[in-house]
Amino acid sequence: MTTQTAAKPVSANRTMSLTDRAYRELEERIVTLDLAPGSVLSEAQLSEQLNIGRTPIREALQRLAREGLIVILPRKGILVSDINPSKQLLVLEVRREIERMMARAGAERRSDDERQAFLEIAAGMERAARDNDDIAFLRFDNDFNVLLAQASHNEYAVGAIDLLNGLSRRFWYLHYRKAADMPLMARLHASVAKAIADGNADAAAVASDALVDYVEAFTRATVGGA
Repeated sequence: MTTQTAAKPVSANRTMSLTDRAYRELEERIVTLDLAPGSVLSEAQLSEQLNIGRTPIREALQRLAREGLIVILPRKGILVSDINPSKQLLVLEVRREIERMMARAGAERRSDDERQAFLEIAAGMERAARDNDDIAFLRFDNDFNVLLAQASHNEYAVGAIDLLNGLSRRFWYLHYRKAADMPLMARLHASVAKAIADGNADAAAVASDALVDYVEAFTRATVGGA
């Protein structure tokens, strides 16, 4: 497994607000367990570490709290949330339906620019698979989630899936070395991205289900079929 710095994903080359950058960096640190469950966070320390002002840090933390990755306790502090393996299968029940719908909608509604971005992500995922590069995979996975939400043009689906993505990504990173095939996972993402780029709604739905089928099998192996 490579530990080298991954190539910059698609969205890294686009202008991001300070809040978006703070969110992206903090989400990655939580997902990759650099900020472990139970860690106590400080706005001031995070602002200094990331060289980003307190207001964008606070806004990013509020988003992470909505997604269940941190818990903000008034007058007590900010904690990275615990991981609850028993709830992952429930998360997947919801993800399957929403992601299938978003994949179909993305294939039908994506713009020409979004089509190109999906092709770039598919290529990046295939490189991550070839290089067995877990960090590159995670970054392209985040790009894929953002782009899928954008291309679906359904704000209600986006609001629902945002509550699930971070929890799923962190669970994956915690357990994938023991029970998962990361290159296969990357190739399954590439298949969804290419089907959406092709504008084939039926193929996108089938590819999305194949991806969630694999994630479910991985999750059951991890939690012992709970």
